Formats: sequence, C-alpha cells, structure tokens
Amino acid sequence: MELRPPRGAEPRQNHSAVELSPAVELSPAVELSPAGDVEEDEAVPDSEQDIKPRFPQVAHGKCSAAALDVLANVFREELLPHLLPLLKELLFHLEWVVKESGILVLGAIAEGCMQGMVPYLPELIPHLIRCLADRKALVRSIACWTLSPLRALGGGAAARALPEPLMTELLRASWTATSACRRRPAGDPGDTGDTGDTGGTGGHWGHCSAFATLEEEACTELVPYLSFILDTLVFAFGKYQHKNLLILYDAIGTLADSVGHHLNQPEYIQKLMPPLIQKWNELKDEDKDLFPLLECLSSVATALQSGFLPYCEPVYQRCVTLVQKTLAQAMMYNQHPEQYEAPDKDFMIVALDLLSGLAEGLGGHVEQLVARSNIMTLLFQCMQDTMPEVRQSSFALLGDLTKACFVHVKPCIAEFMPILGTNLNPEFISVCNNATWAIGEICMQMGAEMQPYVPMVLNNLVEIINRPKHPKTLLENTAITIGRLGFVCPQEVAPMLPQFIRPWCTSLRNIRDNEEKDSAFRGICVMIGVNPGGVVQDFIFFCDAVASWVSPKDDLRDMFYKILQGFKAQVGEQNWQQFSEQFPPLLKERLAAFYGV
Repeated sequence: MELRPPRGAEPRQNHSAVELSPAVELSPAVELSPAGDVEEDEAVPDSEQDIKPRFPQVAHGKCSAAALDVLANVFREELLPHLLPLLKELLFHLEWVVKESGILVLGAIAEGCMQGMVPYLPELIPHLIRCLADRKALVRSIACWTLSPLRALGGGAAARALPEPLMTELLRASWTATSACRRRPAGDPGDTGDTGDTGGTGGHWGHCSAFATLEEEACTELVPYLSFILDTLVFAFGKYQHKNLLILYDAIGTLADSVGHHLNQPEYIQKLMPPLIQKWNELKDEDKDLFPLLECLSSVATALQSGFLPYCEPVYQRCVTLVQKTLAQAMMYNQHPEQYEAPDKDFMIVALDLLSGLAEGLGGHVEQLVARSNIMTLLFQCMQDTMPEVRQSSFALLGDLTKACFVHVKPCIAEFMPILGTNLNPEFISVCNNATWAIGEICMQMGAEMQPYVPMVLNNLVEIINRPKHPKTLLENTAITIGRLGFVCPQEVAPMLPQFIRPWCTSLRNIRDNEEKDSAFRGICVMIGVNPGGVVQDFIFFCDAVASWVSPKDDLRDMFYKILQGFKAQVGEQNWQQFSEQFPPLLKERLAAFYGV
C-alpha cells in the first residue's frame, strides 16, 4: 500500500465505453498537419493554435483501432490467423501512412492477443525500434506506444533493461520537436477521459511520450542509464518549444518518481537543476506554465532530498507567495465580486503540492524555512477553502509538515483538529483520505496529548471503515489511523473495538510490512490489552491479520504471541482446537509455526 497521500486534483473518471490499450488511446492526441506529412519544426515558435485543443482528423483510425482492441480482447489468439497476413503486409509497406496504420493495429491487438504474439516478438521489436528513427513523426510516435505493451509481453529483466541504442532511439523519438504531438488539455472533446492528473505527483499527459511510460514501468532499472537520460532531457530544454516543454516537465517528474533517491548524486543534480531553475526564473507568478514546472519540481525535490537544499529557499518563498497572493485575490473577489475576478486556485494547489514535496524531501531541513514564514497561518485558511482540491493539497502538506517539523504544527493543533474532523467525509474521497492520513501522523507526534481530540474524529473514522465499498486506499489509511489513535489513547478507543475490529483486520491483512502497519498493529494490541472482550466475536479475523505479517519486529511478534497464547489459555485446549478447526490450512500452519498455537 502506498500510504503517501495523493496530491493535486481528483482523479478524472474515464466515461468512454471502451477501455483502450495505450496504442489506441494515442490516436486522439496525434494530429496530422494539413499535408499529412509532419517532420521537424523546432525552429518555428509555437503559435497559440499549436497548443489549443483540436478535434482529431484521424477519427476513423481511432474507431477502427478501438474495434480491433475489443475483438482482440474477446477472441484472443483466435483472431491472429485472420490478421497476421494483412498485418505483415502493412508493417513493412513502403508508404509511411500504410506502415503507420499497421503499427497502430499491432498496438491495438497487443493486449488481447498477448500469448499468441510472443513467438513473433524477435521480429516485431527490432522492426519497431527501426521505426523509432523513421523520418515521419507520426510513425515514430505510434511506434513508441506500440513498443510499450510489446516490451511487457517479453517479460523478465532482459525485456525491461533496454540496451543503450534502444534508449537513444526511444528518447529521440519521444522528444522529437514536431507538431505531430500536441498536449490535449483535460476535458478536450477528443480526450479519451483518462489523461488527467491521477493524484500523484504531476499530470501524466503521456500520449506524446512513450518514454514517460517506460519510466513508470522500468523504475529503478533506469538507474544505470541516468547520466545518458539526463543528458538527453537537458539537451531538449534548449531545443524544444512550448508544447513539448510541457511533456518534458512531465517526463522529468516521472523519472524522479521512478528512480527516487538514486537521482541524488552531484553529477545528476548539476545536469538537471540549472535548466529547471532557469525556466523557474523566466516564468512570472501569473504564468500558467508554472503549473507543470511546479509539479515537476515537487517530484524532483522529493527524490533529491538533501540534494535540493541549495535550491530550496527561493523555491519555498515563491510557493508561499503564490499561496498568499491567491488567498488575497479570493478574499477581494468574495467581498467585491463585481470589481475583481475570481482567482485561478490552481496556482495555490500546485504551490501547496510543491511545499509538500519540499517537506517530504528535505525532512528536518525545512524547519528553518517554516520558522521564517507565515505558512501555518496560510495553511489554516487553505484547509477551510470551499474548493475540495485546495483542502486535499492542504491536508497533504499538513501531514508532511507534521513529520518534518512538528514543533511548528503543534501550536496550531487545537485549531486544526476540528477542521480535520469535519473533512472526514467520503463524499470527497481524496480530501477525506488526506485528512485521515494527516490525523494519523499527528497522533504519532502528539502521543497521549491527543486525548482531547479523540471525540472529534473517532466516530467518523469508525463509520468510514465500516463501508467496504469505499476505495481500498481510504480503508487502509483509515485502519492505520484508528490503530495509531488507539496506540496513543487506548482507554478512549478500545471500548469501540467491537465496532471496527473485523473491517480493520480485513483492510490491513493485504498490505506489505512497513512502519505504518507496524504502528497500527501495536495500537490494536494495546487496545486488546485494555478490552480483550472487544475482539472475542471476531478473533479469527485478528488471527488472520497477524498471519499476514512476513517479518514483524521482535517486540511486535512478542505482543502477538502473548495475545494468541493468552486467548488459547483462557478458552482451554479443547475449545481452542475446535476454534482453530475453522482456520484455512495455510493460516493454521503459519500460526503454529510462528506462535505455537
């Protein structure tokens, strides 16, 4: 489970009737020039028309590819004998338009005909790699996206660890400075509906960037190529126009997310940061091109950790200024709507997200920056904003500041906790999730001093965890926060054990061992000590949750051992035997092997 809360806007829902494979989704974002012959144009400045949404002129190709995608997912390998003869003719055709259509067909059927295509990969992949160097931008673009699912078909480390020549062609094709690729803003009529921000760290517009997809798939396998990748991306800064810079920011942010702390090397920092800071200095506060750059820097700051220290002060100050300006504009608009325009709150949202990235990446180093600013006052206002996305980002920042410099958060807890409690409302899933996460972090810092605030949040948390239709991440974060609340205030929380123990156990049984799970289970063990009768009816669920641990710390394992052995002793050997007969064989084996019951 990824406990880290989502940032940015709520995930957009895909309302299209057909869920398309990546290759099929590409076509709406790729537009032909009037001549249909798109090549390089990096020397030509972008016009506003270049980055405005336009209806696709390849609708027939998109619909045909979508139909093939559906057929392939229904008929699977049975479809291949009917397609292969035609497909081979298309793929190797001398006319680029015909060849491009063949590559699109290949991408459309890749997922559905997965197993049947494996024998043909040794021939297909080298051909597609050659297409990455094609003179025509549309061929290169479609080849990029078709390669992605085919690489997945190959499987194993060998398929994922790309040799440098392929990396060269993929980067060159991905960053080709051409009008063939255009970013489609979210909500554009031609958009398939799933290219908006996913709540993570930056909007993945990836229709024009196969390399961004490669980054997400390969993750740390890219580490040996980092110097080479950064050289190529930095070269792109000096070469590309506005529309491709948007994609470039996205790819750098995705790279940072994928390789994490491996980016924190002086050589890499020296390559990457100067062009980013140059762009940062060129853009004015009211320039909307700040959005993708701030999102990019959020991921970079988190990945670089202490490596971002030389750049943190001006970045931090500007983010605080953006938040302050937006709040001031909102206040003027609310008081005099006839005189002032409503502010674009996206400036505030991306600034809050970058502050979160700084707090997460810099840890305790951010303390002095917070001390010299009014961010806590601004955060108090943002947490009460009418726009859910602002509150979502505010609670993410609150959680990160709680972990990084609680000394500045603690004086505000009395004001913040009622606001957090009222936002435990699953109508706004991401807001609720981040508020829940922040409460859990505050618990671990407050300890027993959390006691006055338990009534403000406990009932809402118990109500949320008893709704199994809520998203899995929300249920997991809610369970962890209830466990942490019970760890620091067991007398207040333990009486409610019967109301949440079963969904609590089922929510946490499938997540990996980590510090959050550790603190939550310590809390449940302490609460069982206070109110053992509260788990009697659902004790089998507790046994199952305990068995989900692969390697608990020794003292936590000892807590489990004492509870299990205590229950066995209390009910007697015969009753325990009857009780344990209900256990699935694997659960029975694990409990016997690890805890002797």
